[in-house]
Amino acid sequence: MWRPHTLDEARQLRERLRQAGETLVFTNGHFDLLHVGHLDYLQKARMLGDALVIGVNGDHSTRQLKGQGRPFVPAVERARLLAGLRCVDAVLVFAADTADEVLRALQPDVYAKGGDYAHKPLPERATVEAFGGRVELIDFLPGHSTSALIAKIRNS
Repeated sequence: MWRPHTLDEARQLRERLRQAGETLVFTNGHFDLLHVGHLDYLQKARMLGDALVIGVNGDHSTRQLKGQGRPFVPAVERARLLAGLRCVDAVLVFAADTADEVLRALQPDVYAKGGDYAHKPLPERATVEAFGGRVELIDFLPGHSTSALIAKIRNS
């Protein structure tokens, strides 16, 4: 039966990449109702390095941050869908509202987040900069967001 990577397994991957002189890119999010905007974002993130690891917010965290009724898809299923994408090397689920703990453990070379953080504070920025990582903001594919998809479904 499929399961997400543990933090220890992700750390082992990180160490193998480091020993090989390869670059790790990390991103995180809810990825509820996976759509082409997510795929575009993840493909762009993967192009920033040699491997892409994704942290998926757990169900409780998603409910806290996105509101009642979310997530629509359980965390383990969201993680499995992401793991099936060719551009993704590993996926783990984390319980906290931010990815700070995972970032401190993995210390990726690049932390990729959506371009919407150009206009609002990125909670994990200080953590990434403290270990010498680089933050890269990736523009979204216009017209493709989970919020827009939810609105379209509700209005149909």
